[in-house]
Amino acid sequence: MTMSTQQPTRLAADSSPGRPDEGTRGAWRLVMQREIVTRAMNRAFVVGLVVSLVVIVALAAFFAWQANRVDTTTVAVSSDDTAAVTAVTSAGELAAGEGGNDEIDVLEVADADAARRALAAGDADAWLHPGDDGWVLAGQGEPGGSVERFVAAAVEQQVVAANAEAAGTSVTELSAGAELTTEALEPDAVGEQALFFATLALSFLFFAGAITSGNMIASSVVEEKQSRLVEIIATAIPLRQLLAGKILGSSVIAVGQNLLFAGVGLVAVSASPVSMALPALSTSLIWFVVFFTVGFLALAALYAVAGALASRAEDLQYTATPMTFLVMGVYFVTFSASGAFLTVLSYVPIASVVAMPARVLARDAAWWEPVVSLVLLAGFAAAALLVSERAFRGSLLQTGGRVSWRQALRPQN
Repeated sequence: MTMSTQQPTRLAADSSPGRPDEGTRGAWRLVMQREIVTRAMNRAFVVGLVVSLVVIVALAAFFAWQANRVDTTTVAVSSDDTAAVTAVTSAGELAAGEGGNDEIDVLEVADADAARRALAAGDADAWLHPGDDGWVLAGQGEPGGSVERFVAAAVEQQVVAANAEAAGTSVTELSAGAELTTEALEPDAVGEQALFFATLALSFLFFAGAITSGNMIASSVVEEKQSRLVEIIATAIPLRQLLAGKILGSSVIAVGQNLLFAGVGLVAVSASPVSMALPALSTSLIWFVVFFTVGFLALAALYAVAGALASRAEDLQYTATPMTFLVMGVYFVTFSASGAFLTVLSYVPIASVVAMPARVLARDAAWWEPVVSLVLLAGFAAAALLVSERAFRGSLLQTGGRVSWRQALRPQN
């Protein structure tokens, strides 16, 4: 019979919820400090934290470089074709006036053959010349993107001006009343693309914090159980105090890690073209930290039980699997959710840790909705803590195999 199928054996140590003992009432503080110091001194954790920060900074630098990079397109035209030269020059002025990262330069060549050679050699990206019916913008591949848009607009302006002059009028008269201006009703609103990446970042923060800190607390519990150190601890302090210290210590580490990542992210955003959305991002991150702090209390308690249900480190992959699926499910579902589905998720405990801050960022939530969602999350966390505390006491001192939730919650003698 393998270890995993053996009936658990309850050790003889005291596993009571804790008698009123003034000497052990503050023991959870010592446990919490030990958890924090142990994690801070863990080389794997420190290396992972540094690598994550480097990745965040590198990604921020890359996106900032991409946003500020000038994309120059060279268009070849025949030097004796005044209309083509004028059109490309106007296209460059349109690109510059738009204030984007596009730049269009003119390359004057002798004739069509010279233009083809410039394209083949890479000296030119496109070639503008008259066609049988209008104008042709040619390239080694199909020209497209912003250069096509700007050149098309310039050619259209030039042709309309010529036709207006032939008709005895002007472009100004023809286009009177057709001018379009834009107005931002919410200047600091976040665009759809920025909203998607921000929600993805929130989902990642949740995933990284929950998985790393959750697995650490589960591993800590099972290591103490396997080495029988927990027997000594249980004779010194109530198991309820032990659980509270582990939960709070892991929560401090998880929240601190996310605050560090969020701070670095906000600094990166402040130096990017979307810095105007910084107030909205800051508000959303504040809500995320609050939701994550409350939600992780429940997750940490459940991860602690996962460690207590195992008798060996090898058992942890089975007892912690439900928690892994829960965290991964929240990660994949929330960053891709939208509309009514996202609204529903914002009231579902644990999923609301990401979904509600995402709705706050999108300005899709009334002021009272995060409050209601947080109350629901707090209620879930309280229930999870109560159930986990009983399961933790009922399983921590049982050895000989994996303990089921039913066995852990069985009334104790």
